[in-house]
Amino acid sequence: MAKKQVSIGNEFVKGLWDQNPVLRALLGLCPVLAVTTSAVNGLGMGLATTFVLVCASLIISLARKLIPAQVRIASFIVVIATFVTIVDLTMKAKFPALSKSLGAFIPLIVVNCLILGRQEAFASKNNPFRSLVDALGMGAGFAATLTVLGGIRELLGNRTVFGVQILPDVWEPWIVMILPAGAFLTLGLMLGAANLISRRRERIAVRMARAAALNERTV
Repeated sequence: MAKKQVSIGNEFVKGLWDQNPVLRALLGLCPVLAVTTSAVNGLGMGLATTFVLVCASLIISLARKLIPAQVRIASFIVVIATFVTIVDLTMKAKFPALSKSLGAFIPLIVVNCLILGRQEAFASKNNPFRSLVDALGMGAGFAATLTVLGGIRELLGNRTVFGVQILPDVWEPWIVMILPAGAFLTLGLMLGAANLISRRRERIAVRMARAAALNERTV
């Protein structure tokens, strides 16, 4: 029996929640924990990673039939490193403050398991358009998670979000939130919330399936 192909819309949406790189697959956690001291850092790292992921997926999908199986991983890394270099140099030229804040984690996108994993698991096995949509979805999910994580840490640790003060001056900043411990704590709470939401969705789906089956029996 032929395998049922996932729709283009679902290819994008899956990266936002069901296969979210951080909250569901726990991929690329090093930059997630290290750079999300503010919302702008999280967004910047997320967008940089998304650019590399999208461009690499498109190129590798186009060349998937030309790359020998024996050197596919090495070829993937060369392609990824090319776009990482473009991002790194562009950020240093156009956004020097953000580049300095993110530091070595921009070059380290080369070894981000999210990007290499999507090339091996998806881009090298699917057509360019489907690979592009998959990369956009995964990148959007990754960027959104980093932005939310950075926003929470910045809000509680500095009273601001994207540099704009949100909490009043009477709020005593939680210094721990802008320290490494705050990253682990916040991510742990986000993972717990994501698991709770997923379990509730599963229970609702089971109840709806049982109700539908009961209706079929009574008809």
